[in-house]
Amino acid sequence: MSGTTIDIHTHGIGGLDTRTASAEQILKIAETQMNSGVNEIVPTVYADDIQTMRLHMAAIKEAMETQQQGSGTLTAQSAIIGVNLEGPFLNPDKCGALKRAAFIKPTGRALDELIGGFEDIVKIITVAPELDGAVDLIRSVTDMGIIVSMGHSNATYAEAEAAFNAGARGITHLFNATGAFHHREPGLVGFGLSNREVYVEVIADPYHLHRGTIELIFAAKPPDKIIIVSDSVKETGTVNAAITGANNTLLGGAATIMESAVRLMRLGFGEDKIMRCVTENPARYLSR
Repeated sequence: MSGTTIDIHTHGIGGLDTRTASAEQILKIAETQMNSGVNEIVPTVYADDIQTMRLHMAAIKEAMETQQQGSGTLTAQSAIIGVNLEGPFLNPDKCGALKRAAFIKPTGRALDELIGGFEDIVKIITVAPELDGAVDLIRSVTDMGIIVSMGHSNATYAEAEAAFNAGARGITHLFNATGAFHHREPGLVGFGLSNREVYVEVIADPYHLHRGTIELIFAAKPPDKIIIVSDSVKETGTVNAAITGANNTLLGGAATIMESAVRLMRLGFGEDKIMRCVTENPARYLSR
């Protein structure tokens, strides 16, 4: 297995996560990720009030600058190549494990307050396309060169298609925290499976998706549009079980992208196809 491995959706690992003002802790996350075989990461900031999200982005930016300057005594670390914002322009009915109270309406003013001064490092932002003002915000974000991923959403097929036509390029953890597929209203899931251009994130640990669901994704999607993500959290790597919270809600992925890749190959998925999902596909998605 070769190529630069990239995790575009990781909140944390090994007891630490991005809910911190400490660049040192972000660098420790990068070290743990590198030890798991991941070459590059896009640390993912949880939805929260705007000032808290900015505090967390500032820590990631400082960690990036430390890596770029080569200052200090650096252990082997995954390169931090940007920031992924999971929110706050999300549907509270599909909050999943995120903080529902932090979700806000998509407006240009809120966007400016959120990313002002961080435009150079924000790579991806998840938006629920059915929210009032979402399509206009998606156009604005896309014009800034930032990728919009649709997620935490109860969008109809038509709403997802409108967002895609406005510039959205991906879907955040397909099937998770989205409306269910229905034969008369396929919704965001149906759009993700049937549209040949939109990228889809797949959490391929043992808990988020049934094997048959993963097989469906690989049967329906062009192989270059599937990205395996960890959606890892601070508990990842510290327990050998599903990571759950209240009401048995999954809090995040239980495996790194390399652990997930090895798992899928052991289940019979082809090595070349799976490795592209953690190397070439995320790199292309990030337009690198």
